[in-house]
Amino acid sequence: MHTADPLHTADLLPLAVAIPLLGAAVLAVAGRRLPRLGRDALATALAAADVLCLALLWARTSPDGRAVSWLGGWNPSGGHSVGIVLVADRLGSGLALLAAALILAVLCYAWRYFEEPSGREGGLFPALLLLFEAGLCGFALTGDLFDAFVFFELMGAVAYALTGYRIEDPRPLQGALAFGLVNSAAAYLSLLGIGLLYARTGELGLAQIGAELDRLATPGHGPDALLVVAFVLVLAGPLVKAAAVPFHFWLPDAHAVAPSPVCMLLSGIMVELGVYGTARIHRVVFAGPGGLPDAVVRDTLLAFGVLTALVGAVMCWQQRHLKRMLAFSTVGHVGLFLVGAALLTPAGLAGTAVYVAAHAGAKAALFGLTGVLLDRYGSVDEHGLHGRARELRLPGLLFGLGALALAGLPPFGTGLGKAVAEEAAGHELAWLPALFVLVSAVTGGAVLRAGLRVFGGVGAPPEEHPETAATSGEGEEPEIRTPGRRPPASMLLVPGLLLAGCLAVGVLPGVGRALAAGAAAFTDRDGYLADTLAHPGVVPPGPGPAPDAWWTGAGIGLGLFSALLAVGLATAAVRRDPRRGTGGLHRVTVLPLRRLHSGLLGDYVAWLTVGLAALLVALTAQL
Repeated sequence: MHTADPLHTADLLPLAVAIPLLGAAVLAVAGRRLPRLGRDALATALAAADVLCLALLWARTSPDGRAVSWLGGWNPSGGHSVGIVLVADRLGSGLALLAAALILAVLCYAWRYFEEPSGREGGLFPALLLLFEAGLCGFALTGDLFDAFVFFELMGAVAYALTGYRIEDPRPLQGALAFGLVNSAAAYLSLLGIGLLYARTGELGLAQIGAELDRLATPGHGPDALLVVAFVLVLAGPLVKAAAVPFHFWLPDAHAVAPSPVCMLLSGIMVELGVYGTARIHRVVFAGPGGLPDAVVRDTLLAFGVLTALVGAVMCWQQRHLKRMLAFSTVGHVGLFLVGAALLTPAGLAGTAVYVAAHAGAKAALFGLTGVLLDRYGSVDEHGLHGRARELRLPGLLFGLGALALAGLPPFGTGLGKAVAEEAAGHELAWLPALFVLVSAVTGGAVLRAGLRVFGGVGAPPEEHPETAATSGEGEEPEIRTPGRRPPASMLLVPGLLLAGCLAVGVLPGVGRALAAGAAAFTDRDGYLADTLAHPGVVPPGPGPAPDAWWTGAGIGLGLFSALLAVGLATAAVRRDPRRGTGGLHRVTVLPLRRLHSGLLGDYVAWLTVGLAALLVALTAQL
């Protein structure tokens, strides 16, 4: 079903991508001539314009409908087209709006972050951010599989440059190299999968491929080897971008060396787009009679999600480098997002959508506050900073609130999303809610433990086993070259506003229910195909009633329990006798897992191969 004003709404789709794309070009040229204030103001104005454009698109897209724009007027004929299509439903446009809002927040945060020269490199950082935004928005809104690859690669190429932005330091360059090579290898595998689907169907659009696979399906026969291999290859790029285990090794290495504003985007929106891409590609292309059985995909993705959540939580607890800690907490929460999306139900997807929106605010705020520590003290080592940040009362308070938000404390939106996803997961497997509680408690507890030590000086300075003390973050070079200064107002205001946004997702009922309605429409495959291809005479079935993404007694109870568990874990950790050993269980289970994160590029590529082989075996074993 189309919106009441489809022409006007459809015009907003290309505009949402064109504004940051053209803005990046303008800044790249004019930035050399403008003063620093002028560059920052221009970039902020362009980002704000894209936020307004996407907010209007969100408002004009009905909860159960889609806005469709065939660029250049290349409309489909008989269900076929060679044109480029952009499709916006509530989840796609909402994710693009979230990306644009985070870009705007990061631009404001970084107004005085880098001591960037005004000559040849002037305006480079904001220009890269706007180019990154174009890739993010394009991927969220595209209805074409090949264009999804193009936008994903645009996003990735800019992310590599942003990760290695401080080229005078070899560590960011090494992290950017590992990031780029692993993700590029996965992208080329995705391109190979797209080629296989094109060879089978002669189509590149998501809706066209899905419709053609349905037409070619033979009743009583399951998917053949080509289709299964194509599914695995196409999902290689999104799963690696999402940092699902065992494709996640690049993420902590990149976060450890990337500038803090860049980390706000990598963990706040980029990895979540990987989960979105996985769900979108499966739902439109492979969820019909010509694709893979839902039960097979559900069980396989659930297994990967559970493994990702557990590995992320365990590794998060082991870190003393704050950026690595937050990066592994992202891995843990991505596992929960993957579990919610793998349920293939409107309720599971609704909880995941709310969770993603709130998690973006909380995680970006925590990385922003970590940037304050790095610039004031030249370190992000939990142990080296023990008690040194007592003077930073407001950042300490915000850091603690961010940790509790990660733990799922009501009424934060993370708690609401977790509660809705927990309830949906419990209907599938009774033990899955325990996974949500455990992972949110451990990741939130690890961050809270660091906050108690750094901002409160609680407990004695701990001593660690030598193998757990690697990569501490002590002695890192501050990113603005002037350690010891008072944090600029923007570096405190932006994290505060991001946490307020996380709270608003859980407090304002309209946000959660709008996302829930969008999740119901997201699962309406027939409606997506009919709206995109404009089949004459086809009236798609409605998506059905949207799940009620709002607080329940059980959700509040589990949220309070996970938050209390996080507080208990953090308190026990900071008061633990530093003379006690790590224990046999730790040496048998945790240390081998830590050794797998070797930092060697060859190992990461090997794990990419192993993960794809495991995905292929898991699918074929169930067919």
